[in-house]
Amino acid sequence: MSKGPLSSIAQIVDARSKRISSYDRAGGNGDCVHIPAGDTFTLAEIEGAGVVKHIWITMSSRDELLRRNLVLRMYWDGQEHPSVESPIGEFFGQGWGMKYIFISLPLAAAPAGGNALVCYFPMPFGKGAKITVENQGQHPVDSFYYYVDYEEHESISDDMGRFHAWYNQELTQPESDSGDIENEWTVFGDFANNTTDKNNYVFCQPEGKGHFVGVNYYVNSPSPIWYGEGDDMFLVDGQSWPGSAHGTGTEDYFNQSWCPDEHYCHPYFGTARAPGRLNDSPRFGWLGRTHVYRFHLEDPIRFSKSLRASIEHGHANCLTLDLASVAYWYQTLPSKPFPALASVVDRKPRAEIGVVDVHRQRHDWRKAKGGGKLYGTERDEEVR
Repeated sequence: MSKGPLSSIAQIVDARSKRISSYDRAGGNGDCVHIPAGDTFTLAEIEGAGVVKHIWITMSSRDELLRRNLVLRMYWDGQEHPSVESPIGEFFGQGWGMKYIFISLPLAAAPAGGNALVCYFPMPFGKGAKITVENQGQHPVDSFYYYVDYEEHESISDDMGRFHAWYNQELTQPESDSGDIENEWTVFGDFANNTTDKNNYVFCQPEGKGHFVGVNYYVNSPSPIWYGEGDDMFLVDGQSWPGSAHGTGTEDYFNQSWCPDEHYCHPYFGTARAPGRLNDSPRFGWLGRTHVYRFHLEDPIRFSKSLRASIEHGHANCLTLDLASVAYWYQTLPSKPFPALASVVDRKPRAEIGVVDVHRQRHDWRKAKGGGKLYGTERDEEVR
């Protein structure tokens, strides 16, 4: 049975509270470390049993994409491959190498200006823990400050899962029965039916026993049409479609409604970044970068053998979208190795569609229609 965040705060626990930080060992004020380009730095390496309770990080560099180029990894109980692997920005709730405020219960990007990266996910371990960052950028991290607060325990209960987080990204393409047509909102005909999750964007696919606890979901849309008609689908323990948890639309899964494009930060869900409209029409303009999140802290999705969590990119997977995500879950070890992390070149964010791009597309449309007095709202049958 799930408990609230303060339900056990009064309980006396036989544990020792400890901290590893970047404080100046000489007693001065140089409380940070320097991470050269190409280097991996170990924040914490802990023996025995315990629970990481809190992580805080702030950093500075000339690298404008530092948050995409610095890779965070965590290892539990001596497992050789990581249980956490993600660009540091996306892990803490900042997409595309950007800095902005993000507020949730387990993760935050705090003032000033989103520079402080904070995690409160508890991370148990029974036989040691290791946390590293790898600088895959071309510039050094000039200043890297950090706290890792943890508890030492004599042992950890067998029912404590190990924390996992996985970053994925994909440039999707139209893959519905309609063919290579971005037929959202039935602009070009009837909707296709989709009775499979085969072409969905996959954001979590573990093997073992555990429970899924949330996702940060980053959408860069090259079109002003609504990107979120896609359903979320959770197939548990090898289930066939539709599985035991099938949703009704992207905004519905993220606990919102009616094609939102506004900031809203609840402790469990919300929109941390929204691009805003191209004009004042309430039905126009989801072009650009949107970051939504949902944490299943009261309603984890449990699995005994495996989980495949995915979402359609547009209804019936009809849209091209630049997607990235970080999924969070707990499970037993050993866990399966993650697919190879996208290279630093492939992780470079695609540019947002701008006003010049839209004007060029209009120019190409006018040429395709033969030119003349074309305003832009004409249907094919109206063009002479």
